[in-house]
Amino acid sequence: MLKPDYPLKTARLLLRPFEPADLDDFYAYRSRPDVFRYLYGESVTREECAELLDALVGDDELTAEGQRLALAVHLPEADRVIGSAVLKWRSENDRQGEIGYSLNPDFQGHGYATEAARAMLELGFRDLGLHRIVAECDPRNEPSWRVMERLGMRREAHFRELEIFKGEWGDLFVYAMLEEEYARAQA
Repeated sequence: MLKPDYPLKTARLLLRPFEPADLDDFYAYRSRPDVFRYLYGESVTREECAELLDALVGDDELTAEGQRLALAVHLPEADRVIGSAVLKWRSENDRQGEIGYSLNPDFQGHGYATEAARAMLELGFRDLGLHRIVAECDPRNEPSWRVMERLGMRREAHFRELEIFKGEWGDLFVYAMLEEEYARAQA
């Protein structure tokens, strides 16, 4: 089980559960088609965004495999939520997890995604006791796989034409890190 002491603080960010007051910031990036270029789903209306936010509010712990912890990435300097960071608990028995992140394009290119994802790795390895954490992305999404590489994750797979994605065959990169690799990187 994992219930962090919020907010999680990084050098420039606060990671915390989403709140109803985050709707404007959440909608500011969830409504953008460019955010969904390489993600499942499409941009959402304000009403759909409010429903999704309602489902995320109170999402503050992991109690069983199969659950995910989706946290708001808050930038105090701008006093707004600029994205989300996710930790999924894939398997309790095999101690497996997955991280993900999504950022408002207006705030990309400043290292915020790397900073938020690093905090999710720490939660997974240090606090949840995971053995292996993966991250996946479309190979065309170079900024995303560059984040994974900056984190010290290694590319384990390139699945070619894995599935029909938005009307065309899509490839998938899979990156991973083991707890021993994480420990070495922290030393």
